[in-house]
Amino acid sequence: MTDQEVGGRELLVHQLKLEKSRAGSSILENEACSKPHQSIEALEKSLVKAWNAIPQEVIDRAVDDFPKRLKKCIDAQGGHFENK
Repeated sequence: MTDQEVGGRELLVHQLKLEKSRAGSSILENEACSKPHQSIEALEKSLVKAWNAIPQEVIDRAVDDFPKRLKKCIDAQGGHFENK
């Protein structure tokens, strides 16, 4: 994986964390962290499985919404902002 792909994936993970589920937890937390893991490897495997299960529509929405979120973050000078 290239540095650009890693950076893009990290950005997307951050975006997906911002996409809240009905329970108020992020998608990855709901899927991968619903039970304790015995090792870092087990957690990583669970996260990859959860990542691969995210519907493409959710990823597309996060990518499409990113410029709007970035502008709000810049306008808030990096502080807290509401995304409505």
